Amino acid sequence: MADVLGEVLADLVTRSHQATPLEVAGLVDSAAQALGMDAALLYLADVQQRLLVPLPRSPGTWGGGTPEPIPIEGTVAGWAYRTESARLSRHGALALWLPLVDGVERIGVLQVTAGQLTARLLDHAEILASVAAVIVVGKSGFSDLYALTTRRRPMTTAAEMVWAFLPPRTLGTHQVTSTAVLEPAYEIGGDAFDHSLHDSRLYLTVVDAMGHDLASGLCSAVALATCRAARLADGTLTDIAEQVDAELDHWLPDRILTGVFADLDLDSGRLTWVNCGHPPPLLIRGHRIIPHALEAPSQLPLGLGQGNRDTLTVHQAQLEPGDRILIHTDGVTEARSLTGELFGEQRLADFVTRSLSAGEPAPEALRRLIHTILDHHRGRLRDDATIVLVEWHPTPDNEPAPTRPASDGTVKADDSASRRLP
Repeated sequence: MADVLGEVLADLVTRSHQATPLEVAGLVDSAAQALGMDAALLYLADVQQRLLVPLPRSPGTWGGGTPEPIPIEGTVAGWAYRTESARLSRHGALALWLPLVDGVERIGVLQVTAGQLTARLLDHAEILASVAAVIVVGKSGFSDLYALTTRRRPMTTAAEMVWAFLPPRTLGTHQVTSTAVLEPAYEIGGDAFDHSLHDSRLYLTVVDAMGHDLASGLCSAVALATCRAARLADGTLTDIAEQVDAELDHWLPDRILTGVFADLDLDSGRLTWVNCGHPPPLLIRGHRIIPHALEAPSQLPLGLGQGNRDTLTVHQAQLEPGDRILIHTDGVTEARSLTGELFGEQRLADFVTRSLSAGEPAPEALRRLIHTILDHHRGRLRDDATIVLVEWHPTPDNEPAPTRPASDGTVKADDSASRRLP
């Protein structure tokens, strides 16, 4: 049977190289049937992570008609996505829902139907889900199909420009996990984030440009591009901030931008950062935020030019294993309800610490948090809201830590009962 699995997956990967994006779903379905499953359907999470949308496939290959999008909240499929674990549903045919994960980034779910579910079939389905995720991500860079699938309405030009510069929302290793969210997804203008792993360091950037228009998006895009160029040239954090300042002053002289530029040494836990007019990062240790732990004297925003600022100050802090760093823009805490009530830092802190205390993975905690902020503002933010959450979870040498909650070997069904597979 192992040979059959290898042959099927090898054929899937080989055929995927020259397949169009529209053919990927059909190829995965064919592979599932070759492995003894009845059918397989791919669903991708939409931009705001509210729906799981079926990946389009070639005309005439749907059989029973095009499936409808599935809400992430309150559904078995959504539970598999939120918890990154397999779930069973028994509405008619037996269906197995598996998360689609690229590295540690959730991209959707795979639905597999079968007459009966065995441990071998479960293993094969999990491997198929992993391979399918890699193929989907590999195809996404040169086709509009996946963007059209995950968007529910058009984006503004500013938002299109910012999203083009953004990295995956979640990345990580056995030492660290970094995850981010930003809204309003379709009208984002001045906010942006970046995170990147290099050797034993995690680099972080969060910026907030003045205004909420195309020039604001351009300001953020210039800041991220300059940051990456300086970083790849081995620039220090002060080099990065100074070059962003110079580029904005030269090309967009009427625009200013706040930002935090940081790096985390993954071996030692040493956090280093520069803060240019931005809300200070928050340190979460255990199940509470340590007050004022990462606060420092405020420095001027970027875009004013070198002659209008003092020497940049580099700050340092020593993290403990399990510590989390939260960096946000002021649109998070200053979001107001229709009655004028601020969302506030205390509400932000309470939500994050409660979610993490309950064992939620960081990406899920931020997904629910940004939706709570949107609901607080009835879906209409007056300013961009961006949050980056980093967890440092080092482990002894040669002992990788899971980047998501460990499985207990069970697959949960939609009636919340657990059953151990044979």
